[in-house]
Amino acid sequence: MSNELVEAIANMQEGDALRIVGEMIERGEDASRILNLCQEAMGIVGRRFESGSYFLPELIMSGEMLKRISELVKPRLAAQIESRQHLGKVVIGTVRGDIHDIGKDIVAFMLDVNGFQVHDLGIDVPEERFVQAIRDVEPQVVGMSGLLTLAYDSMKATVKAIGEAGLRDKVKIMIGGGGIDEMVREYTGADAYGTDALAAVALSKQWVGVC
Repeated sequence: MSNELVEAIANMQEGDALRIVGEMIERGEDASRILNLCQEAMGIVGRRFESGSYFLPELIMSGEMLKRISELVKPRLAAQIESRQHLGKVVIGTVRGDIHDIGKDIVAFMLDVNGFQVHDLGIDVPEERFVQAIRDVEPQVVGMSGLLTLAYDSMKATVKAIGEAGLRDKVKIMIGGGGIDEMVREYTGADAYGTDALAAVALSKQWVGVC
C-alpha cells in the first residue's frame, strides 16, 4: 500500500492517492508515516521536474494534492501528540528560487503540534527576509526548505547573509528537502539537515535543550 501511495502521488493520480490515504487512516496507520511517504513521492516529482519530464503545472498540482492529503492526516497526527507546551521559536521558509511548500508545511505542522511557535515565511523567500525575521522573531532555530538543487546556492547565500548580519551565533540552522545530504549541509554552512519532519522536530528539541 505504501508503494501505491508514492506512485499515485508521483504520477498525479489524485483520486487514487486520496483513496489510499483514506484506507491507511481507517486501518490505523501511523500518521507521520503517511506524511513521510508523501515526502518520498515529492522527491520523485522534484527529480522529474529537474530532468524535464515534469513542468511547473505538475509541480503545482502535486503540491495542491498533498495539501489535501495533509488536511486528512493532520487531525490524526495532532491526536497522537500529547505535548503542547511552548518549547521555543522556529522561523521556516522555502528559499529563494523554489516554490515547493508541501515539505515545509509538513515540517511546520509537526513543529507546531510538538510545542514550537512557528513563523512560516512561505515560498521563494529571499535572504533578507530570513535575516529580518530573525531580528523580529528572535528564534532559536531557522529551517530552510528546498526541493530543487538550485535551492542549495540560495541556502548557502542565506546562511552567509545571516552571518554578515551578525546573527549566525544566535540561531541554529537546519535544511531539508529533496536530495539534501551531509555534503549539501557542509556546502551551505547549515548546522544540520533533516531527512523528514520527525528529524526536524528532533533537531529542534535538541537545540532548545528538551532532549
